Amino acid sequence: MRREWKARTRRELMIEVWEHLDCETVGAQELEEIMDAVRERFDGGALESPAVIARLLADEGAELRHAEVLELDARWRTADEYAAVLRNVLKFSDFDQAAGSIRRLENLRRQFARKKDEEGSRRVRELALKGKRRAQMIAANKSVDRRKRAEKEEIAQWFTVWLQTPELFDDWLALRRRAPDFKKRFGAADD
Repeated sequence: MRREWKARTRRELMIEVWEHLDCETVGAQELEEIMDAVRERFDGGALESPAVIARLLADEGAELRHAEVLELDARWRTADEYAAVLRNVLKFSDFDQAAGSIRRLENLRRQFARKKDEEGSRRVRELALKGKRRAQMIAANKSVDRRKRAEKEEIAQWFTVWLQTPELFDDWLALRRRAPDFKKRFGAADD
């Protein structure tokens, strides 16, 4: 029998399913049930890893059976054919790392497009959106140094440009890093 959940977002659904399970601890079985509910409700779209779900539940007060969580997460990651290719692509502690990350995303985008791999293309775009959101989050964090926040705001803009016009990004970036306002804010480009 299929249960109707009230949650509207994946995060809310994960918490709702966990609360419905009414369990003292969370391990592999509970995580699999949560993942199944999310997969069913959101038509098998992108799914968070078991470790990410476990972290969310721990933040909500769940006690984790860590060994089971780690084992399930390891199995899940090896079953995901894209995980190894997309792992460690996002790095943007400085402008050069950010440019390199976006270039790697572009190489992957082209590779998946050549193969007509829609899932791979979707995952690359999703990863770029994640990078953009992380940069925006850091840019908005008042406890972070003002210059670093400005850099992250700039990098978020880079992700936006790449997401909108990936084919033009390299040319745009070269021009951007030579622009007077960029030089004034961040110094001369090393290109």
